[in-house]
Amino acid sequence: MPRLNRHSLSDRSTFLYHHLLLDLFKYVAVVGALSWLIFRGVERLGYNWQWYRVPVYLYSIENGHLTPGPLIDGLFVTLQITVVSLILALAFGLITAILRLSHSFAARGVSRGYLELMRNTPLLVQLFLIYFVLSPALDLNAFTSAVLALSLFEGAYISEIFRAGIVSISRHQWEAAFSIGLSRWHTYRFVVLPQAVRRMLPPLTSQAVSLIKDSALVSTIAIYDLTMQGQIIIAQTYLVFELWFTIAAIYLVMTMSLSLTVYTLEKRLRVVE
Repeated sequence: MPRLNRHSLSDRSTFLYHHLLLDLFKYVAVVGALSWLIFRGVERLGYNWQWYRVPVYLYSIENGHLTPGPLIDGLFVTLQITVVSLILALAFGLITAILRLSHSFAARGVSRGYLELMRNTPLLVQLFLIYFVLSPALDLNAFTSAVLALSLFEGAYISEIFRAGIVSISRHQWEAAFSIGLSRWHTYRFVVLPQAVRRMLPPLTSQAVSLIKDSALVSTIAIYDLTMQGQIIIAQTYLVFELWFTIAAIYLVMTMSLSLTVYTLEKRLRVVE
């Protein structure tokens, strides 16, 4: 195997550095061009930008204390709905995936019916049905209805991710687990799922990002999340573009933070392997 001398390593580092700078330049150029097109289009509408009015809706300082504004209050509601819905969606998805892989005809039929119903009807329709039809019968509040609708909808897609991850594990792993006396439950817990999780992380991350974005629909049932708070402020101030750009940036920060966190976790799992 040929050795790399100091000059070849230096040349490689220089190449990678210039390649990184070129990629960064391309990214900045594309973002700059898109921003220019957006602001140019808005200028032709004769819109009067008033960005200086936006910070007060994010935070305010009263008596030396930092007080969150309505947008941050709405962000906390969005995070609560997202976290609870994601946990329930993972549970629904895992249960549905296991039922679909079971030997019971009834279990497979129920899980398949749930899967097709959730995936082939719009989330907004499901949200309205749960809030206006199911919640009065079960005495559910708006928050619970929103969480239930989101978790059932996302759980259907997550179930397919779990099923694909479980099926991807070699049959020899199952046979080895059964040969040493492990039950089906313990095989799932100690052998199959720990290996499948590494393969499922990227699609699960994409589904979690979709959940964050889909949570904006809960504003339609009068939940004061980030989107609803923005709509209220826009109706009062007419800061249409400033507020929507700010809200979009907040959603972008949330989704990017989640993606980076999972990417870091995925790298650590690769090191463990």
